[in-house]
Amino acid sequence: MLKELNQLMDHIERHLTEELSGTDIVRITGVSEYHFRRMFSYMSGMTLNEYIRNRRLSQANINLVNQHSVTEVAYEYGYQSIEGFSRAFREWSGFLPSEVIKNKIQKSFPRFTFYIDIKGGVSMEFKIERKSQFHVVGVSKRVPIQFEDVNHSIVELAQSITPQQRQEMHQLADLYPETALNVSFDFDEGYLEEQGSLTHMIGFATSIQNPYGDLEQITIEDSLWAVFPNTGPFPQTLQETMAKTYAEWLPTSGYELVDLPSISFTIHKDDSLNVYSEVWVAVKEKTTF
Repeated sequence: MLKELNQLMDHIERHLTEELSGTDIVRITGVSEYHFRRMFSYMSGMTLNEYIRNRRLSQANINLVNQHSVTEVAYEYGYQSIEGFSRAFREWSGFLPSEVIKNKIQKSFPRFTFYIDIKGGVSMEFKIERKSQFHVVGVSKRVPIQFEDVNHSIVELAQSITPQQRQEMHQLADLYPETALNVSFDFDEGYLEEQGSLTHMIGFATSIQNPYGDLEQITIEDSLWAVFPNTGPFPQTLQETMAKTYAEWLPTSGYELVDLPSISFTIHKDDSLNVYSEVWVAVKEKTTF
């Protein structure tokens, strides 16, 4: 995956004035656009769009220093007006394009190069297992995207489950872990900037078709899953495990992501500092040529 990441960085540099398509991402990395953008954000600390924007403005700065006109640079890097480019450039650099031309002010944003950085010596426990097609039956709602702390909209969803729904879900729960799963899917475009919403389902894994009108069902296709158990303070440990899965484990694992929902579950006991959770990530073996 490191090789493919750097090949995509090369592609972006060669086509900096063009739009990066989802087709290009899939062709070069072998990963779906959604999963690649998610992985890139975890690894780099910024969205892919933000990275490309910074690289374009950095190159625009060089062109301005070399006496290219503001009009020429603005349209070359995809801005529809000089005003829009000037505003974006000032927000990025602190200077107007005209000031850069006059005073040759330089600000840069170097291109990314991905490499393995071993630090801390912290290992991640995981196992790879195949799960046959199964259903998740429960309740869902659109909730705001939130990477850290407790998502109160998810808490409200959990609190909205009626005693009857809870009883029905337990009756259907015939698959591991026989406890409530948190399943996230249908992310908005702004997911990696912690903007927008996603669909969050609280439900149980089952092999039984849902017979209840007050419950929803989604079907999870047969797949390999990387399973990451973790124990520690909730929700920090669970959220850190999710981030490390994409940023540290995946690039060197020999696996790539499959476009299926994100799944986790937590077993709450009396000790909030010693909570057991699992993160499930659908994967397939990386194809090499």
